[in-house]
Amino acid sequence: MLLSVLLLLVLLLLVSHAEVGYNGAVLTYSTKDVQVMHRYKLSYSSCEGLESRCTGCSNIEESRGEWCLGGWYTGIWIDNRNSISSVSAGMFVEVGNRSDINKPNSSPQTSILPVVRGPLNCQRNISLLTFDPDGDKVICRYASSPPECDTCTPPSVLSLSSSCMLSFSPTDSSSEGPYAVQLMMEDFPRETITLIQNDGSTSLRNTNSAISKIPVQFVFKVDPAAPSCTEGEYLPRFLPPTPEHGAQIFNDVYQTLEIPIRAETSQSVITELLFSGPINVVKISSGSGHFTLRWTPSGNENDESHPICFVVQANVSSSVYQSVHRCVVVTVGNIPGPTVTSSTVVAPTTPLTTSNPPPRTSYLSVLKLKISTTLSLKGNHEIILKAIKDELIRRGLHPDIKVYLRSDGSVEVKKQLPPSG
Repeated sequence: MLLSVLLLLVLLLLVSHAEVGYNGAVLTYSTKDVQVMHRYKLSYSSCEGLESRCTGCSNIEESRGEWCLGGWYTGIWIDNRNSISSVSAGMFVEVGNRSDINKPNSSPQTSILPVVRGPLNCQRNISLLTFDPDGDKVICRYASSPPECDTCTPPSVLSLSSSCMLSFSPTDSSSEGPYAVQLMMEDFPRETITLIQNDGSTSLRNTNSAISKIPVQFVFKVDPAAPSCTEGEYLPRFLPPTPEHGAQIFNDVYQTLEIPIRAETSQSVITELLFSGPINVVKISSGSGHFTLRWTPSGNENDESHPICFVVQANVSSSVYQSVHRCVVVTVGNIPGPTVTSSTVVAPTTPLTTSNPPPRTSYLSVLKLKISTTLSLKGNHEIILKAIKDELIRRGLHPDIKVYLRSDGSVEVKKQLPPSG
């Protein structure tokens, strides 16, 4: 019965020697038009010669001298402190029809840079993207046994929460170096559902039963100590209008989306933006700390959600410093209405390119703000509203937003989308 319910895909790449070292992978899948589509993104220590040795390498992104993001190729893990060598990554795909949405399941959509790094003296938190198209609860854990991993030793310098937060605490120089990270991301229904297979057989999934399991593998590198751990000095600090981590961006097909990314440092020099995203995303640099990611989704990508993750990297001599890791989700088509109440804010914007009809793009950001004041609402209503609006604009929302205080104490933010006709 298990084999009729779950399709098991396994990457088991066991070789005695490889010129190109393995840096990790993210495997996801989604359902569209009753078809299950798989996405594989693997990374290696070098791009040298990779084009002729792998498939699906039409979009190679690299950090020169450290990693290359491409397609299929066999290899072994790069040298790492937790002694992981053989590569094994198992993805469990549920192909049955879900009773709650009347179509097969889609896995959580996520991505991560092949190498995430931090100084040994600085606290670092890596929040993995956990966007689930079906609205399921997403939980993370370390890979524990074959085929999820071959050697399954977790990195000693990282702790992982079930909410998919990896935490690094300051340590000593003996912990410097790269660590192989092998995680599993699982989605759980929020209520008991029935799965119906093609042969008519059924099974149940409750809130404690995972529907799918996907591998997330990368390298975490502990660098030498930084002179300061304050963001904006040596470690790049993101600035508005850079989208917040986890923001959902809606964009029509054939409309060019531009994601502005801004960062600053005072004691180091920003050298590059590193990202992982869909095929044909273009990176544009317009000066130190000023970047844009540009992407035009095709008709084939309509009704799909694609993660884009990025970091900004800076240097001082031979020392390398990374910003925090950020991800957004781009949902193609199905643009929602412009108004969302309470703590969820939709801030529509218009891409730089135009056509007929006008493009419709909107950013969905979930903001959790706590604002304290000694002022009372009576007589100070406009002052408090202005303070809230100023803070939202500072976080990257459009200046044309209108802010309202509702009777239940929540905040409503509105901005009208341009006409679509």
